[in-house]
Amino acid sequence: MQERNQYTDPMELKITPKHLVLLIAGWTFALSAAAQWQWIGKDGRKVFSDRPPPSDIQDKDILKQPGGRRGAKASVTATEPAEGAPLAAVAGTPAKATPPKISGKDAELQAKKKKLEEEEAAKKKTEEEKVAKARADSCERVKKGLASVNSGDRLSTLNAKGEREFMDDSGRAAESKRLQAIMDSDCK
Repeated sequence: MQERNQYTDPMELKITPKHLVLLIAGWTFALSAAAQWQWIGKDGRKVFSDRPPPSDIQDKDILKQPGGRRGAKASVTATEPAEGAPLAAVAGTPAKATPPKISGKDAELQAKKKKLEEEEAAKKKTEEEKVAKARADSCERVKKGLASVNSGDRLSTLNAKGEREFMDDSGRAAESKRLQAIMDSDCK
């Protein structure tokens, strides 16, 4: 006589209520652990995921999300209310969240940019003041030199060998003309 094994013969497989409960529990767990989000992607295909869709997916393209809700992104509520939080968030009912206003400008970046511009303006102003002071000093020396040349006193210069030479009338006129040209161009 041949022994029959109840576990190998599919015709003889008995499903007891205990087995049925375990089978249903396993299916339920598998379904709950499966993808909980569904949405239509940019390419028109359905996307299944256990994570929420990217922020560029519109609400109308969301087909399914956790908790069985359809068509709207879930609002995240904190377990502990933040200071100044609305009472609806404390009570557990979803509060209407206002999205942050995006101006396209970073306040910290704008502040740094403004500070750099102010520093550059201050440097430029300091540089212009130095140039103006140097120009005024130069003009003062040119005026004194022109007054000396036109005074009629004997003037001397040093030549390339380091010897003293006295200016004659033609040298005096040339030096006066040179100093007057400098004064006309730089001292206004």
